[in-house]
Amino acid sequence: MSDWTIATLAEAIRAREVSPVEATRTCLERIERLEGRLRSFITVDAEGALRAARTLEAEAVAGRVRGLLHGVPMAWKDLCHVRGLPTSCGTKTAEYFRADHECTAVRRLRRMGAITLGKLNMTELALGPFGDNPHHGDVQNPWRPGHSAGGSSSGAGAAVAAGLALGALGSDTGGSIRLPAACCGIVGLKPTYGRVSRAGVMALSWSLDHLGPMTRTVRDAALLLGAIAGHDPRDATSSRRSVPDYIATLDGGVAGLRVGVIENYYFHDLHPEMEAGARAAVELIAGLGARVGEIRVPDPESMVGVCNIIARAESSTVHARVVRERPHELGPAVRARLEVGFHISAHDYLQALRLRSRLTREFIAEVFAEVDALVVPAIPEPAPALVDAKAGSVDDVIRRMGRFSRLTRPLNGLGLPALAVPCGFSSDGRPLAFQIVGRPFDEATVLRLGHAYEQAAGWHRRRPPLD
Repeated sequence: MSDWTIATLAEAIRAREVSPVEATRTCLERIERLEGRLRSFITVDAEGALRAARTLEAEAVAGRVRGLLHGVPMAWKDLCHVRGLPTSCGTKTAEYFRADHECTAVRRLRRMGAITLGKLNMTELALGPFGDNPHHGDVQNPWRPGHSAGGSSSGAGAAVAAGLALGALGSDTGGSIRLPAACCGIVGLKPTYGRVSRAGVMALSWSLDHLGPMTRTVRDAALLLGAIAGHDPRDATSSRRSVPDYIATLDGGVAGLRVGVIENYYFHDLHPEMEAGARAAVELIAGLGARVGEIRVPDPESMVGVCNIIARAESSTVHARVVRERPHELGPAVRARLEVGFHISAHDYLQALRLRSRLTREFIAEVFAEVDALVVPAIPEPAPALVDAKAGSVDDVIRRMGRFSRLTRPLNGLGLPALAVPCGFSSDGRPLAFQIVGRPFDEATVLRLGHAYEQAAGWHRRRPPLD
C-alpha cells in the first residue's frame, strides 16, 4: 500500500487486481502499526471503513463502479463534518463543531467511491503551522520524528506521506495545506478562493479559508480537485464557473509557458538548502522548455499585514464563545491569537477588506500580464524540531509561527491557486518544497506545470523510512 497512488490503486480496483476490502484492510493495518508513532489521526473508523469497502466491493463485482475513486481509502481533516463521526477541530471537545449537512467536498468524494478511514489530527482550531496539539498529541514528521509535520493540516500531511491514507482533504487559511505538504514531502493544492465549497467545514476566517486535496502525486491532486470543485448552493462564496477536466490537460507539457520567479520577498532569509532546492527546481522547469525569468511583484508584506487583521478579527468572531467561556481549554498560543481579534475595530477590519481587494486587483493585472505562472519556495526552512518550534514565551512562539508561514500567507489574501510540490531533501533527510502559483481559476496550468516537474524530478517516488 505504501507504493500505491490514488490513480494506480483505483485502476487496479477497476481491473479487479485489488479489492476495496483488501485496500482498506491494508490501510487499517498500517494505521494500527504506525499511528502510535505518528499521531496523525484523531478518529479511526475501522468498522465504518470496512462496511463501506464491502459495499463497494459487491458493487464492483456486479459491474457497478461509482466513479474514478471507487474503493480508494482516504481521510479528512477533523474540521470536516462527516455524518456519524465527531468533529473536534483539534480541541479538547470531541463534538466541538456540528453542521446541518455533511461536508460537501467529502460527500462528493464518497459519491465517487472514496472510503472514509477516519478524521485527521490538526493544530488546535487550525491556528498554527507546526502540527503541535496539546489534546491529541503532536503529529510527527514521517521523514524525521521529533520534527514538525507542518500545520494546521498536520495529520493529513503525515498520513498521506506514510501511506496510512491514499489522499486527504486539508484546509488552508494562511498555508495550512501547503505547509504540511512541504514538510512531509507530498503534494498540497490550495485552489482558487471559491473553487471548492467550504460547506460543512468549520470556518476559521471565512474571507481567507480554502479547502483542497493533499496527495502523493500531482495527478492524484488533479483527480480529487475534479471531484470536489464546482458550485454548491450551500456555500454562497463558491464559484459558478465551469470545472475543466484537469486530467485531460495534465500531460500537455510546458514548452513555451511563461514562468516568473519572484525574487523580492520570497527568496529572502531562506535556509541555504531550501533556496538551493527551489532554484534547482527552477532550472529543471527551464530545461523542460518553459520560458523562465525573474519577476518583481507588489510587496507581499502589505498583503501579510492585511491578512493578519482579517484573520484575527474573523477567527475571534467564530470562536468567541470558547475563548470567553472556556479559555482554560485552549493552548496558550491559540488563546492569545484569538484574544487579539477582540481588539480589532470594525473600521480597521473593513479597511483591511478594501485594501485586500485593491492589492489583489493590482497584483493580478500587473503580474499575469507578463507570466502564466509563478514559482516560489513553500517554506523558509526544512521542518523544524518541535521542541524548538514550541520553545520560549507565547510571543516567541507566535512570532515563529509568522516567520514559518510568511511564504504561503500572501497567496491566501490574493485567493490564487497555489500548489506545493516536493523539490528534494536536506542533508539530514527533511523534505524541501516549492510552490507553483497561477491565475484565478487556472488550476489546470498550475497542475500541468507541477506534473511535468514532478515526473522529470522523481522526488515523489521516495518514501519515508518507516518500515
